[in-house]
Amino acid sequence: MSKSTLTRRGLLKTSAVAGAGVALPTIFTASSAAAYMNEPTGSSVTLGFNVPQTGPYADEGADELRAYKLAVKHLNGEGDGGMMNTFSSNALQGNGILGKKVEFVTGDTQTKSDAARASAKSMIEKDGAIMITGGSSSGVAVAVQGLCQDAGVIFMAGLTHSNDTTGKDKKANGFRHFFNAYMSGAALAPVLAAQYGNDRKTYHLTADYTWGWTQEESIIAATEALGWETINTVKTPLASTDFSSYIAPVLNSGADVLVLNHYGGNMINSINNAVQFGLLDKEVNGKKFEIVVPLYSRLMAQGAGEAVKGVLGSTNWHWSLQDEGSKAFVQSFGTEYGRPPSQAAHTTYCQTLLYADACERAGTFNPCGVGEALEGFEFDGLGNGPTLYRAEDHQCFKDVLVVRGKENPESEFDLLEVVEVTPAAQVTYEPDHPMFAGGSLGECNPGA
Repeated sequence: MSKSTLTRRGLLKTSAVAGAGVALPTIFTASSAAAYMNEPTGSSVTLGFNVPQTGPYADEGADELRAYKLAVKHLNGEGDGGMMNTFSSNALQGNGILGKKVEFVTGDTQTKSDAARASAKSMIEKDGAIMITGGSSSGVAVAVQGLCQDAGVIFMAGLTHSNDTTGKDKKANGFRHFFNAYMSGAALAPVLAAQYGNDRKTYHLTADYTWGWTQEESIIAATEALGWETINTVKTPLASTDFSSYIAPVLNSGADVLVLNHYGGNMINSINNAVQFGLLDKEVNGKKFEIVVPLYSRLMAQGAGEAVKGVLGSTNWHWSLQDEGSKAFVQSFGTEYGRPPSQAAHTTYCQTLLYADACERAGTFNPCGVGEALEGFEFDGLGNGPTLYRAEDHQCFKDVLVVRGKENPESEFDLLEVVEVTPAAQVTYEPDHPMFAGGSLGECNPGA
């Protein structure tokens, strides 16, 4: 686990944590003792929560913010502790981070890169935020990750699924817990072939930005390797709300599967347009027409309603999982907000705990010390099974869920069913995989 990993790196010494009553491993490096950006000098530490409060991914952002606020409560020793009780690391004690009370500021990314960068910059420069986290768009994540690298603070990415975030645009100060487009393709393709056969013709509608591009590339590579044929790929603007003009050509294309590389409000609108055109009632090439949504979420399923029934996709986490970490988080979130958490909420809650835990294990808020604590960190108990934060690219590797829209939901939240838990080994790739080529982590920037 984490202790053995860090011992191999020669970074462990033992120190007492105030109020903990136990000896915990602490990382001491030259970097952790040096000056760094926004070093806390008082009794509190400020985190920056940068989420889409407006725009097509606003529903995801709202749930992210709920999770962030819950994580802060737990870190400060309030509430039931949530997944702090199941997390394999025992560094967090409910006394803030390194004995300092956790405070936070928020920003609205508007699901726009420029707005997200401006918001993050303000939180760093005006509010003294020592860590920035959040976002539900890979375009936003890549932009803010770059800004945090330049500013000298840690960026704990929220919901970002593009291969590029930990591929060509990876940064030493950036870390991603969420899975990526390659993993969706690797998990989904075998299930699609088993359900629909190896002789299929696909038509792709794709959000025209970094996430959509890499999602399209990933699912095409994975399905074509199993015998599927790609008929056409069409890019759609992120600002689109009516996809009728994009759906109509599918009818005469000869395709018998429509792949919607869309997320959030885009996916809700495009799948409803597709159903309105009667695609799911058609038979093409002697086969029942199917729709696939590579990146799913319960919030999207809730917005799309009846249209998602029977539709396959992948997801990072789902509230119905029965491991102890997931049950603890669902219980805590449900008590606080009266609803189950989304995968967006789950990953942002995890990122907050992982950052705080890294600070405790490193014995510093210095981003370079924190980064060293996260690199190669192995952990469990946060709802995804055994997980590795890989040092080479700062990507988490864990099991991936294949889900399907439920035919007979029992509640307004019971909309997706897990059809397969794909083991981490099946979705793991080498750091120099062609889809992740280019770019370099570079060196950690402490910002001072």
